[in-house]
Order: sequence, then C-alpha cells, then structure tokens
Amino acid sequence: MVDRSLYPAEVPGSVVTLRELTESDVAALHKVYGDEKATRHLSFEPRTIKQVEGMIKAAMASATTEPRTEYMLAVADKDGELIGSARLATGEYASAQIGFALGPDHWGQGKGLETVRLLQHLGFSELGPHRVWGARSPLNQASARTMLAAGIIEEGTIRGHLFTRGAWRNSVVHSTLREESAYHRP
Repeated sequence: MVDRSLYPAEVPGSVVTLRELTESDVAALHKVYGDEKATRHLSFEPRTIKQVEGMIKAAMASATTEPRTEYMLAVADKDGELIGSARLATGEYASAQIGFALGPDHWGQGKGLETVRLLQHLGFSELGPHRVWGARSPLNQASARTMLAAGIIEEGTIRGHLFTRGAWRNSVVHSTLREESAYHRP
C-alpha cells in the first residue's frame, strides 16, 4: 500500500462530512460514546467524559504521525455538528479496517450508510488498500444492512473475538475488495 497520508482529512458527502476531531468535540462525542443505547453493540461500555477526552487527544496525536495509519474522524452533519465518529485504520496485507458509531437520534436516516461509503472513498480513492473490512456484533442487524447496502459483503464470524460487558462476544466480518468497490479510482 502506498503511503498517502492525509492531514487534515476531510471527506464531504451530501448528508454528512468526515473531518478531523478537535478538542471542542469532547462534549458532542461523549453524547455518543457515553450513551448506553449508542454503545450497546460496540466493543466497549459507555465512556466517561475523561475517557472521551483522552480518545480525542490520542486521535489528534495519531493524525500527524508519519506514516499515518489511523483516521479517527468526526462524523458531522450539514450544520457541522458532530453526530458520531468514523475510523479507518490501515493494516497488514494492504488492508484497512473501518468502524463507525452515530448517536441514536441519527439512526435510520441514511447517515450511517453515507459514513460507510465515505470511509470506502477515503480508503480506496485516497489511501490505496486492496481490502476494506469491518466487524460488527452479531446482534447489530442495522449495521449488517448498512454494510450490505454499501457493498461490503458478509464474510463470516470470528468466534470469541472480543471480551466486552463481562463476556466473550463473536464478531461478524464484512469486506470489499478494491476491484469490487464503486469507490476506487483506477
């Protein structure tokens, strides 16, 4: 994979924009990461405001590393308000892992689908991996529908993948390849 680090990253869409996180995003991101409903299917329990502050500081620090391997970004609505987060991390074998979380008030409005499509665009058009993939909770059927609508197919299950909320949980893996994606520029 070619090192095409982007900073600052901004990926505009018609409904949401992915942009760099800033210190002023702490309260808005805490509304997502501190919410039991929003984190129900994530790999962690609700976060405290201090934990969210630490996550944003870490994201800001990793944004300027060379080569940049992690894009932890804000998902902002048309008014620029943070409504969630999106992550793309480059890895071995020319792959990039994606993940996202939106506040429950923004579910079912196409914002998650556009977020996933923008992550694919960032990966395939800007960074150049061969494969983009993500994992989800087996119970998160909304995420399954979102991934499939974005052209990211279900591959299978990683058994006992995460220890969260006091128990081991499986993860369902979805992926798409460069040649399959509509978001790849030759």
